[in-house]
Amino acid sequence: MRTIPNWLRNLLAVCIVLLFSAGFYWFFIRPYAYRWKPCYGQWGYDVCLPCNYDVHGIDVSHYQKRINWAKLARDNDARFPLYFAFMKATEGGDLGDHTFSYNFEQAREHGFIRGAYHYFIPRTDADKQADFFISTVKLEPGDLPPVLDVETTGRKSRKELQAAVKQWLDRIEAHYGVKPIIYTPYKFKMSYLNDSLFNTYPYWIAHYYVDSVRYKGTWHFWQHTDIGSLPGIEKRVDLNVFNGTLRQLDSLRIPGGPAITAPLKAR
Repeated sequence: MRTIPNWLRNLLAVCIVLLFSAGFYWFFIRPYAYRWKPCYGQWGYDVCLPCNYDVHGIDVSHYQKRINWAKLARDNDARFPLYFAFMKATEGGDLGDHTFSYNFEQAREHGFIRGAYHYFIPRTDADKQADFFISTVKLEPGDLPPVLDVETTGRKSRKELQAAVKQWLDRIEAHYGVKPIIYTPYKFKMSYLNDSLFNTYPYWIAHYYVDSVRYKGTWHFWQHTDIGSLPGIEKRVDLNVFNGTLRQLDSLRIPGGPAITAPLKAR
């Protein structure tokens, strides 16, 4: 029986190691490489901010607890100012976020453009969820439109999920008089909500650890990371950008509020 030469055995071993290393990088390192990309000179942020966007913001829930809005406004970085903040208000048909009232009031008090979102539970009646949000959230002129956060199917078919989502959107639009914003991860959008039925709604895309949005359609907000670090917020926080100018953000808000024309810290 012929034996494998040592040089060939060593070559095979090296090839196996290289193949394993390449696979490990491709599946476990590459998707998150942008998370650790150094960003020199961007004081106040521990992650890289997307280039070419002027309007930045955050979204929070009970996970971030009560935010020190005074500190957040006082230490707002004039080079990358935060203008807007979305806050979780409700989930399903009866679960309210216990930090919402405080954060929602304080955000406006300290000059941030504020918005509220609802986490959608597909197995719960859509009208019940919409009514719960309406009873919880009193939007005022200058606030951003209400947001529907859709991330799960609840074992519904694509058609069933779309019908339930549209039911919530219609109920909310009828009450507040503005088109709600749809928030969903990039892949979920492509799989379940990429339909002309939702083309008229502002889209808030969640797509982490990339330096640019891969979605080819129209979008308004981009949640680009979930590991932001900011003064006045104890926990890591989601960071977002608005795909447009401050004037365009103003035009998206509920009519009647004062225009925002300068970074908070500079006012």
